[in-house]
Amino acid sequence: KQWYQRRVRGMRKAIAKRLTQSKQEVPHYYLTVEIGLDALMATRSELNSTAPSKLSVTDFLIKACSKALVDVPQVNSQWGDTAIRQYTNADISVAVATDSGLITPIVFGANTKGLKKINGDMASLKEKASAGKLQPHEFQGGTFTISNLGMMGVQEFTAVINPPQSAILAVGAPQKKLVPANNEQGFEVSTVMSVTLSCDHRVVDGAVGAKWLQALKRYLEKPINLLL
Repeated sequence: KQWYQRRVRGMRKAIAKRLTQSKQEVPHYYLTVEIGLDALMATRSELNSTAPSKLSVTDFLIKACSKALVDVPQVNSQWGDTAIRQYTNADISVAVATDSGLITPIVFGANTKGLKKINGDMASLKEKASAGKLQPHEFQGGTFTISNLGMMGVQEFTAVINPPQSAILAVGAPQKKLVPANNEQGFEVSTVMSVTLSCDHRVVDGAVGAKWLQALKRYLEKPINLLL
């Protein structure tokens, strides 16, 4: 047999340690919902027809997650041995794959920013991440994480919580699907995606996680509310 090995060091070693700690110490549970994207895609297309920088689905996700975290702040919290810390601002970590491994640059105060600003922040953070130039304060200290593998064709998955955060959203690929409709055929073709919320049960009860997903679904299916 032929084989080779690579020394585990740096970022890969840190990732392995944190994810192992998370699965060993954090009581994960998972909630999955399907979200309609027709209105979001139409809004995105309209905005991109005049905007110099093109908005991505991830930009809408960041904004929608931040607003849902304000609506259901229990999810925007962290476990402590003697207290649970609840945050007022939504600092959204976004998982980005690099040659060195996975890193999660942060859009700070996403709940206070518009889609254009979020898009600009993400473009800058991705460029820095690819070049290995992110500073520690740019990827440490988020309150919630989004992991989007939809652009790679993954339909559905579960993600490991990024401690000390209490939740992470796993985003699947948009898919065409027949859905019931009030028309002559009784159905129509709609674009939908599956998202799965991993929660720390010490902080986020099942009903709270479900309430947060309901809020996220409302924002994404009626994206006009993200512009207000």
